[in-house]
Amino acid sequence: MSVKIRLQRHGKKQKPFYWVVAADARSKRDGKYLEKIGTYNPNTNPATIELNIDSAVKWLHNGAQPTDTARAILSYKGALLKHHLDGGIRKGALTQEQADAKLAAWLEAKAGKVDAKKDGLTKAQADARAKAFKAEQEVNAKRLAAAAQAEADAIAAATPAVEEEVAEVEAEAATEEAPAAEENNETTEA
Repeated sequence: MSVKIRLQRHGKKQKPFYWVVAADARSKRDGKYLEKIGTYNPNTNPATIELNIDSAVKWLHNGAQPTDTARAILSYKGALLKHHLDGGIRKGALTQEQADAKLAAWLEAKAGKVDAKKDGLTKAQADARAKAFKAEQEVNAKRLAAAAQAEADAIAAATPAVEEEVAEVEAEAATEEAPAAEENNETTEA
């Protein structure tokens, strides 16, 4: 029986979620498996991977062949490096302490790279939000300035019409007062 380390699909449509499993090569993709080694969620950025490294290394020692994607995941989490270092220990090229020190240094460097990527992503998102907010403020300022200008133009256009109406009313009032004053003069003369 040949054993493969592969991904088993879970989740829903357009939202995949995978289990990393050790399964018989003849079983269905989502069928029976021998052991669940971890999980892989590609929906997050960076992808979330939880892996039992010791269990994965045990299956690699027993001859399990990882698929291409599973090999990338095992490499990313350091399981393939640990398997390689264990081979060096068996051959006598390394001691267990040296192998553990190399693995710890590699894991620490990898964690630093992942943290740097997360920080870069959050900084990029914050910069994008700040840029969008600044652009929105500029658009709002232009819109408010245009509205104020339109209101000022409307007032300026209405002002001469009002002045003309006031002048017409004053002229009518003056012409009405003049005949009334003439009538008063005639009545006082008679």
